[in-house]
Amino acid sequence: MSQFNSDAIFWIEVDKIKPNPYQPRREFDEMQLKSLAESIRQYGVLQALTVTRKEVEKPDGGIGVEYELIAGERRLRASKLAGLQQVPALIRNGEETDLMKLELAIIENIQREDLNPIDRAKAFNKLASEFGFKHAEIGKKMGKSREYVTNTLRILTLPEHIQQALAEGKINEGHTRPLMMLVDRPEEQETLFKEIMFKKLNVREAESIARHIAVERARKLMDPELMDLEDKFKASLGTRVRIEKKEQGGKLTIDFFSPDDLRALLEKLSQEVTPISEVKAEEVPLPTEDEKIDMADGSKEEMEKGDEDLYSVTNFTV
Repeated sequence: MSQFNSDAIFWIEVDKIKPNPYQPRREFDEMQLKSLAESIRQYGVLQALTVTRKEVEKPDGGIGVEYELIAGERRLRASKLAGLQQVPALIRNGEETDLMKLELAIIENIQREDLNPIDRAKAFNKLASEFGFKHAEIGKKMGKSREYVTNTLRILTLPEHIQQALAEGKINEGHTRPLMMLVDRPEEQETLFKEIMFKKLNVREAESIARHIAVERARKLMDPELMDLEDKFKASLGTRVRIEKKEQGGKLTIDFFSPDDLRALLEKLSQEVTPISEVKAEEVPLPTEDEKIDMADGSKEEMEKGDEDLYSVTNFTV
């Protein structure tokens, strides 16, 4: 990274500073911004922003000056909230490349631990896709290992709503590991995500469930019929269903997350089965009068025939 050469700090009007188009951070906590704004009102901006200076031609032919923010967007936003007209800024000489703008913005946020996992992953992805950096090169620039960069990028393979929950802090980065273990099982992944959210599972509990699913799946690969039945149960009930086969019979486990889920499951099951009490009488045909007579006559003849056989002389010996 180039050093600061002949750079100087100036007081610049906040309205003249354009945001960094490569700023990786997209989420800013409003309460934290208000807290920082209050601090700035009392003590001022203690650390200068970093900007580049660019001369542009005005419509009337004159020359104007624009500043583009490289680092310090949180301080700039808080300064605006605090009502400041000017902020101290370190002006970097020369034209900064897009890569340098992105690199400085990422490094500043990482050093301050201000980036949420999704913004960090998207920033790493931009370095890899737009600037052709390998994972090891990104790790070296950010002071992280290659494995850290690779695992961070894998977060972007998760469904959008799970990424959003991570960005909002509803789940933490540790929860993504067991969720990514089920990337090829979207139904199981979604169910585990719901369990993490509703049951407040910690990372260890979520990993235990993910490993159990993986082991069970490997075992059931040897029994296609069992897998097919399990999948049909899941599709019908809309939740995780586990079939555990034993020497004699087995066990069927159905997951639910709330009383409403339980009632919905009961309703689905009720729709599949018709109780005996609901079977109408006419569905069981009754004998007609002629059939009753035939049945009675047949019984009488059989009884008489039985009596004749009983007292027949052939049944006695001298």
